[in-house]
Amino acid sequence: MNDVTITQTLHERIAMIRLARTPHIGPVKFYRLLAIYGTASRALHAIADMPRTNGIKQLIPPSQTQIEDEIAFLEKTGSRHILRSDPDYPLMMAYTPDAPPLLFCRGNIDLASMISVAIVGGRNASLAGIRIAESLSAELASAGICVISGLARGIDTAAHKGALHPGLTVAVIAGALDIAYPPENARLHEAIAEKGCLLTEAPPGTETLARHFPRRNRLIAGISQACLVIEASERSGTLITARHAAAYDRTIMAVPGSPLDPRSRGGNDLLRQGAILVENAQDILSCLPEEVPARPPAPWSREEDPAQLFGTPDPRGFEQAKYCAFRQHSKPFSEPQEEDDLSFLTENEAENPEETEENHKETIREAVLLMLSLTPIMVDDLISRCQFSVSDVMTTLSELEVEGMIESLPGGQVVLMPETA
Repeated sequence: MNDVTITQTLHERIAMIRLARTPHIGPVKFYRLLAIYGTASRALHAIADMPRTNGIKQLIPPSQTQIEDEIAFLEKTGSRHILRSDPDYPLMMAYTPDAPPLLFCRGNIDLASMISVAIVGGRNASLAGIRIAESLSAELASAGICVISGLARGIDTAAHKGALHPGLTVAVIAGALDIAYPPENARLHEAIAEKGCLLTEAPPGTETLARHFPRRNRLIAGISQACLVIEASERSGTLITARHAAAYDRTIMAVPGSPLDPRSRGGNDLLRQGAILVENAQDILSCLPEEVPARPPAPWSREEDPAQLFGTPDPRGFEQAKYCAFRQHSKPFSEPQEEDDLSFLTENEAENPEETEENHKETIREAVLLMLSLTPIMVDDLISRCQFSVSDVMTTLSELEVEGMIESLPGGQVVLMPETA
């Protein structure tokens, strides 16, 4: 390849990034522009000349200098742009009709094209749910399956930790690669960047906001061959991921939970709608394909009728019998609400350096109750997870038992009483 060709290729790549970063140009419009004009450079010239009519805003892309500076910044942090036309763009995402034309990655991007399972769930997970997520994730990673999740508190964090040792995990985040969120996962954020992969649609410097999470959930669903839900309430934002996965014809799975625990109602409802019940890793492995499908071409390069440009071929290449039953089920898959699952974004939980002793006791009490469920757990495990002193936890457990909220069991175990769940 001569120097002129290299220069032209780099110029066109920057043009594609500029086009993808232009406000009011989403995936469908991006692909249509390339299909019409052939190259991003021509498309940029075309939109610059488009008249503003019928209330349509002028489309103003970032400058070439801005993108060059962004490329330099990403390179310094070990990150880079991933375009839909790149050979290492996440394979399963390429089969979706609304695949983002541009992603940002840090780490081993090849992991995002492996056979993979999304493990997602509530942020207010019980200790039992966290242990299940860690165990299943570790077993899947040991079997060579990549674990995809969103690096949120609770189930997401447990899923990443379980798969981190072999490095088979991809964290799809809502904010920028250079901003760790939530703050307590900063070390895990860096560990995944080193051993796994971080992936996002958000450009550098983007703060994590509530409105970014639905897009993050869509990416998690699109990258994976299957989606496993562990502990999701009826209004959990986790169900948005399951909804997208169902729309993409991915296999939907759920770990059943007690009907008395509100954290299990969303997952149990998925099971009623036809999701696959999961009790162990083999339940998941038996539903996965043995190999990934062939990589589809970029939408604008297909030699098809333009009307069929955005069709979605079957990406999974395994038996129809393993398709999720959602589409045949008479009950519509309800639109979940993100609000409950995003409550952690408010300032109500901001740390107060002047916390009183009473507030401290209440904090311990809430943390202990959050970890407990109708599944018995060892007190030692509870203490190690709570990160409070042994005396504080034991005192709290004693008070809760006197109040009839928990019950102590033989062998140093404790369980939440049914009427408390």
